[in-house]
Amino acid sequence: METETEMLNTYFSNGAEVEISSDEDGFRGSWYEGIVVRPIQKKQRTNKDDDDDDESSNKLRVLVEYKTLMADKKGKRPLKEAMTLVQLRPRPPPERRRKFKVSDEVDAYYNDGWWEGVVMEVSSDGKYSVFFRGTRDQLEFEESRIRIHREWANGEWTPPFGDEGEEKKRKEKLVSTETKPNNEAAEIFSEGSLVEVSSDEEGFEGAWFVATIVKFLDNGNYLIEYQTLRNNDDTAFLQEETDRLHIRPRPPDIGSFESFKVLEEVDALHNDGWWVGVISKVLKGQRYKVYFKASNEELEFKHADIRLHLDWTNGKWVRASQALKL
Repeated sequence: METETEMLNTYFSNGAEVEISSDEDGFRGSWYEGIVVRPIQKKQRTNKDDDDDDESSNKLRVLVEYKTLMADKKGKRPLKEAMTLVQLRPRPPPERRRKFKVSDEVDAYYNDGWWEGVVMEVSSDGKYSVFFRGTRDQLEFEESRIRIHREWANGEWTPPFGDEGEEKKRKEKLVSTETKPNNEAAEIFSEGSLVEVSSDEEGFEGAWFVATIVKFLDNGNYLIEYQTLRNNDDTAFLQEETDRLHIRPRPPDIGSFESFKVLEEVDALHNDGWWVGVISKVLKGQRYKVYFKASNEELEFKHADIRLHLDWTNGKWVRASQALKL
């Protein structure tokens, strides 16, 4: 691993084009274009810097100038800030235009910066609906304002540029995002695909269980095998026949959240499945009470067992409403 001085000389010399991140609330997950002005000597640091802990104060810092953020209201003086090297990365090289799919992790250009998000919908006119986990907003973008999300660490980009096998390496959560006629159902969920399955049985309303497609049947239904439910004698995982109205792709991985809010619609992991509910109370220690309308129950869950609720409608993932009617 390179030292800070080596990183400075290799990637962040004076005049180098960079992207700058921030840990401030409301800006996490965003990168802004700028240039390196010069390194900052320790004796030039402000009193605020001197009050930092020893580990932070010993870190090398550089003065950067933003290309899109201004220090004055008239927009004539570019903003300059002192940044540690962990808040910087080289500006990514330009890459060829490409098509994106639902669940792709991307950066979208918004409010003068690149914001990390997940593609939730691809419209027929070539626009993309992107969900931002930091703000929980979902906005629409032209293809030209979206790029593949990449991480930069130890001098390398992940995924690397120019990797033709990139599509295969990314963890695809969806088998298909298109709406197709019934006679093409086999093309939507292929054998071996991971899906989620619902049931109309009493007591199971609002629950989705992870399963695998075993095969497509001649009558247009599917034989599925649950990943968490066992058969009656507990000798194997339960297999069932179900129609396509009770099957959906696994929701895209939109990442975890620092916290959920009261009245936010969620899925809670309970009794081997994901059950739709609403946050009714925020407790200490990242725990929540979730109200389930179908059963009129309120149960307590830890943060790791809750995910944001999404609806699969007409071949698209749709952000759930802000709140359920209790």
